[in-house]
Amino acid sequence: MSSENDRPEQGGGGGEPEQLALIRESVRRAKAPKAKPRTWRGAALAKELPVARVLVDKGVLHLDRYFEYAVPEELDAVAQPGVRVRVRFGAGSKNVRDGRREGGGLIDGFLVERVAEAEYQGPLAALAQVVSPEQVLDPELLGLTRAVADRYAGSLADVLQLAVPPRHAKAEAREFPAPPAPPAAPEPGSWQRYERGADFVASLAAGGSPRAVWTALPGPEWADEIARAVRATLASGRGALVVVPTVRLAARVDQALREALGPGQHAVLTAEAGQQRRYSEWLAVRRGAVRAVVGTRAAMFAPVRRLGLVVLWDDGDAHHSDDHAPFPHVREVLELRAARDKCAFLAGSWSCTVEAAQLVRSGWAAAIAAPRAEVRRTAPLVRTVGDLDLARDEAARAARLPSIAWETARTALREGPVLVQVPRRGYVPRLACQRCREPARCRACAGPLEAREATGVLACGWCGREEPGWSCAECGGTRLRAQVVGARRTAEELGRAFAAVPVRTSGREQVLDTVSGEPALVVSTPGAEPVAEGGYAAALLLDGWAMLGRPDLRAGEDALRRWIAASALVRPQDAGGTVVVVAEPTLRPVQALVRWDPVGHAVRELADRAELGFPPVSRMAAVSGLPDALADFLGAVRLPADAEVLGPVPVPESGGGGTRRPGAPPPGEHWERALVRVPPGSGAALAAALKQAQAARMARGGIEPVRVRVDPLDIG
Repeated sequence: MSSENDRPEQGGGGGEPEQLALIRESVRRAKAPKAKPRTWRGAALAKELPVARVLVDKGVLHLDRYFEYAVPEELDAVAQPGVRVRVRFGAGSKNVRDGRREGGGLIDGFLVERVAEAEYQGPLAALAQVVSPEQVLDPELLGLTRAVADRYAGSLADVLQLAVPPRHAKAEAREFPAPPAPPAAPEPGSWQRYERGADFVASLAAGGSPRAVWTALPGPEWADEIARAVRATLASGRGALVVVPTVRLAARVDQALREALGPGQHAVLTAEAGQQRRYSEWLAVRRGAVRAVVGTRAAMFAPVRRLGLVVLWDDGDAHHSDDHAPFPHVREVLELRAARDKCAFLAGSWSCTVEAAQLVRSGWAAAIAAPRAEVRRTAPLVRTVGDLDLARDEAARAARLPSIAWETARTALREGPVLVQVPRRGYVPRLACQRCREPARCRACAGPLEAREATGVLACGWCGREEPGWSCAECGGTRLRAQVVGARRTAEELGRAFAAVPVRTSGREQVLDTVSGEPALVVSTPGAEPVAEGGYAAALLLDGWAMLGRPDLRAGEDALRRWIAASALVRPQDAGGTVVVVAEPTLRPVQALVRWDPVGHAVRELADRAELGFPPVSRMAAVSGLPDALADFLGAVRLPADAEVLGPVPVPESGGGGTRRPGAPPPGEHWERALVRVPPGSGAALAAALKQAQAARMARGGIEPVRVRVDPLDIG
């Protein structure tokens, strides 16, 4: 149709009637010569849908959109939506911003869709190559990753790097078998120990989509219970996805699924599997050869056909938060999948996070827990050693092991292994002045000083510089004390105290998966505790103050979660299982451990957060960078009207024990951080504002980095 400017004027001086003018224009267009087929540099383009919209693999916000390219005729058959492609992009293009013309280097991307006409009116560059005809990006995965990118103020390309594993040609050439027939629905089994447990399994088998927060009983049955829920979902003709924090836990669920489903009926997706195996397993899921998946963090995006259940184990574990931009959390991604796919949701743990308690309080999920009588039957006896007990205990002051813990270990070693949990790895990770307790720091970079295991010489944990003649900058003292003794040092001390008993360590350098049921001392850092055959006879939880004293909103929750995870490996009280925790008995997390009431602790923490306006009752984002860059960013961003900015304040250089904190500034740089808080309902507006401001800043060529993280784990 003609535009308004082409229409003849109405009335006055012999102008044609509008209807006659339109007829003449139609006749003129019909007689006009037909347009020649579109070409690019003399080569014919695809006859149908000759324009491809491509997402280039550039994880920068101001390029977070689709770019148009011409589809050459020779690539018409393979250039289908969802395939990997290579295109020319960047320097050398006439329009660098749009990358329209030939020029620039080759870059990877995904072909998102094909259309008949381009929005851009100039000449288009052509697709350089279709890397593989495998359509790895289907509409469901594209929609999910776009939703995650928007929620976390990130780029779609960054999320796709997390969601789609690297290609391996041999894996694509593999032929996969037809999907297996659905198994028979299982009996509820040990789910009967929980209120609503049997109903949950029955609902899955009937094709229902229940959502639940599950507080698991102590013991090893949790993996079998997850496998039973997966089998019930598969019995309804749907698929299931299980995400756990570590490879060790994935191996336990893998074994449980093999026993429940048989071999070859599920896929295991972990980064440690290697590129070929990981991609092969991922393709088996995408092509529908298997309908059940267990894996670590990246498996949260697994393209399971007809998804009927998503399961998350131990959502409080920091491994569930991705270390790469835009830093998505598995819990939030699986909640998105449950809502988008209308499937069942199960968040299980021995403990309970505040976020899980919020899901129950809001009515989004129901609670599945065991009656108190069942909890008391399966949990070990918990005893406490507080500050007053330590002050009166000569043995504790001399050997760092309270008399109660000593006697408990000595008695338990007659019956089986004893677990000793220490909050730090290494030898002596944290040193301080003996006189004033000021942390010992390097004079060159202010990093934490450590005693090297072989020589005992003081050296910086950041820059490695030795400090042979250290003296305290505050009081001038020259003597040091260990604030927290590491796992290897603790193993040495216990080895001398219990000379006739073998001592084993499990930590970052060497993590044990299992130990035998023979008497032994097993010294472990939190999260690295091996499973003992038949359960531990006792557990000693040392230096509780080190975990409770962290300046972080989650310190109490994390301490309780780590204590319960270790205590859940101990035999029940009726079988003599005992846990000794060295922490002040009056503190809320300690009392929750004694009562074995993680849900009650989470509910009270949630009430405190609601009163203070902290997450998860509110939404929050952390923005950090050099002071000037941060000030410029906060001045430019258009925050929602109900947003509140807290800070900025200096960013701590390290966490406890001298370890680098996530998001800490590079050595020698002093960053600041501001927290931006909004009430419920404004989280999407906050993420959009931060993303727009960051994109505009990058487009202007901002050099100094500003890091944006939505829903940060650490807001201490």
